[in-house]
Amino acid sequence: MWLIVAVFGVVLATVVLKYAFRSSGPNPFATDSREPLKKMVFDKKEKNKVLKQGFPASKVPENLDAIIIGSGIGGLGLGVLLAKVGKKVLVLEQHNRAGGCCHTFTKKGFEFDVGIHYIGDLLDHKPFRCMLDQLTNGQLQWEPLDNPFDQVVLGPPENRRRYPIYSGRTRFPEELKKCFPGEEKAIDEYMRLVKKAGRGIWLLGVLKLCPVPLAKFLAYTGLTKHLSFFFKMAPRSLTEVVNELTDNKDLRAVFAYIFGLYGNAPKDASFAMHSLLVSHYLNGAWYPKGGASEIAYHMIPIIEQAGGAVLVRAPVNRILFNEAQEACGVSVMKGQEEVHIRAPMVISNAGIFNTYQKMLPKELQAMPAIQQQLGMMKNGEGGLSIFVGLNGTKEELGLKADNYWIFSENNFDELVDEYLKGDREESSKKIPLLFVASPSAKDPTWEERAPGKSTLSLVSFANYSWFEEWKDGKVTNRGPDYKELKQAFIDTALDVVLDVFPKITRDKIEYIDAGTPITNTHYIGAPKGEIYGADHGLARFSPELNATVRPQTPLKNLYLTGQDVFLCGFAGALAGALSCGSVILNRNLHLDAIALAKRMKFMNDKLKGE
Repeated sequence: MWLIVAVFGVVLATVVLKYAFRSSGPNPFATDSREPLKKMVFDKKEKNKVLKQGFPASKVPENLDAIIIGSGIGGLGLGVLLAKVGKKVLVLEQHNRAGGCCHTFTKKGFEFDVGIHYIGDLLDHKPFRCMLDQLTNGQLQWEPLDNPFDQVVLGPPENRRRYPIYSGRTRFPEELKKCFPGEEKAIDEYMRLVKKAGRGIWLLGVLKLCPVPLAKFLAYTGLTKHLSFFFKMAPRSLTEVVNELTDNKDLRAVFAYIFGLYGNAPKDASFAMHSLLVSHYLNGAWYPKGGASEIAYHMIPIIEQAGGAVLVRAPVNRILFNEAQEACGVSVMKGQEEVHIRAPMVISNAGIFNTYQKMLPKELQAMPAIQQQLGMMKNGEGGLSIFVGLNGTKEELGLKADNYWIFSENNFDELVDEYLKGDREESSKKIPLLFVASPSAKDPTWEERAPGKSTLSLVSFANYSWFEEWKDGKVTNRGPDYKELKQAFIDTALDVVLDVFPKITRDKIEYIDAGTPITNTHYIGAPKGEIYGADHGLARFSPELNATVRPQTPLKNLYLTGQDVFLCGFAGALAGALSCGSVILNRNLHLDAIALAKRMKFMNDKLKGE
């Protein structure tokens, strides 16, 4: 009996490793493509020549290899990967500028980032840093945040407790122990679980890349939880795990504070997902030098060099299929007319709901395999963003290169539940969670670009239903009732900021406005105003879902990339791009990036030794 089990285990391991390490197609990470740093461009007109190339049919390259819908990082990242192996790619963006959640906008002389607040895991020798360097030919520069990089603030004004969060694999737990004496055992166990779960993410990638029968075999037999601690912890909620570790409510809150980066309250969040975020920042946090628009600005030319293009104001209204039900192009709305563009493959970075529910013909939407995937996913929570332009330097305003996570108390589950289930007028007066950061304080080029000014970005959750009645209104003028509701949220958030940051006063505010869930629908195409794509609750991390929702859709020549294929956020969407690229190019690009990082580190160490 044991011999049979052992033989079966060896065969299974062989098959899994075969697909984990497959490498038959061209490799975009074959060589180090970094170039000497060029002078940074701050002139907006010059940058817009790259970022705001409008769509006329005459700009569409001939003989395309692929069309990508959506220019967020999942779309642009995949476009660059394909361009690096000679593919001619057309990326189409519905907004008036490229970048998705990496785009910026300017109001009254203040430039605001809409979605990039801080990125982790960017030490020089790390594969993630190597990958980003290759995707931008070494032109995208990163500035480290202060240490501590996060500040957790709990409680009302009369009883505020502040807990600094430090980077560093040893310093992070050491500083926590200083804040919570007597809780050393709980902190050590938390760190052990976080690191062990984070290391198990490899199997998620395997489920996306191996043949469907093998993926479903691993999922439905329960083998995933034996092969990977990530999947063992996936069905356990964050609340369940941290409550077992300690009775200290503030420490529980500090363990869980970063749940806002994936959008689920701790009781609905998978500890496995949470562990990835904590691990992501253990070595530090960074911000793109020059602001988030630098990301798309340095990626688009690589796509163009291979004969491709990135065109904006190009809303795709449907995907085209031939008689064999194979994707063969897209239809773009140009005014009231449809423009048809053909390509042998179509890749959607528009999210699973937009792709399947809005871009497929009705008869293909009804396919059981499509409905099965839709039935496994649900929309994420809506996002609320408030943008503040201030007169004054970071020194004058007491702003640093860090982030504040401000909570009205430490009982996160109850606070979020009460807020999201409340009526909009009441909830607008008591926002329980507020993320506050200063993009201008994080960017060393800011003072040169906008001397004497500063910016704040405030982020929280908001129900799409609170604003839904105005969804069909003109985006710049949705009426007085909408403005009044939006202002109520702004006033509540601003009261919190003025209390926590005493050097910021109302007379320093030159500009302030908010983006609601319906704003997100307009600008980034989020169906329900979500900022992290499909929901990242416990169900999202079932092996069955991850063996089913993959880059290759049930329709031939139609692929998915970005957040909904892998995980949310900048790193998660890029992992979706690598997974999709792996399927298209028939090789494991995750491992290719790791291999190049190791080669580069070896060469760098060798040069240092000489």
